[in-house]
Amino acid sequence: MVLLIDAINALRDFLDTGGQVLLVIGVLIFAMWLLILERFMYFFGGFKRYKKDVKSTWNNRAERNSWNAEQIRQAMISRAGMQLNNNLALINVMVALCPLLGLLGTVTGMIEVFDVMAITGTGSARSMASGVSKATIPTMAGMVGALSGVFASTYLQRRAKREVQLLEDNMVLDH
Repeated sequence: MVLLIDAINALRDFLDTGGQVLLVIGVLIFAMWLLILERFMYFFGGFKRYKKDVKSTWNNRAERNSWNAEQIRQAMISRAGMQLNNNLALINVMVALCPLLGLLGTVTGMIEVFDVMAITGTGSARSMASGVSKATIPTMAGMVGALSGVFASTYLQRRAKREVQLLEDNMVLDH
């Protein structure tokens, strides 16, 4: 219990050091990773069932070699692609927002540094330290969040493209 309280206090101190923008970045990264985990669970769970249903529906068709059958096949593949790419655009937007919010944290931290300099009339490093940390910590957090999201997003996009291609290859036309 003491360790949990210490961890919460350390997190609170870190958020105070980074300013309000750091809290927004943290919420954004948390939401982004929830969406990423949902996509991973879908890829490794729900899509396998969906793909099995699509292939069985296609294979149970009596007629698979006409123009109409090809259109039905393309529609089924397109729907599968839409299922796979669900939320990937939102994840990419969140990845792009992370460094922008980090930059916002940099600007607000530097404004605080300039305020301290204007109030005290000096360039004392001690008095500017709080503003400098509020300028650098959100930048770092935004970049870390963006980098982790880029890797996960790239993997999910490649995996979705590969799964659509595999499904298209498995749903062959009878000629």
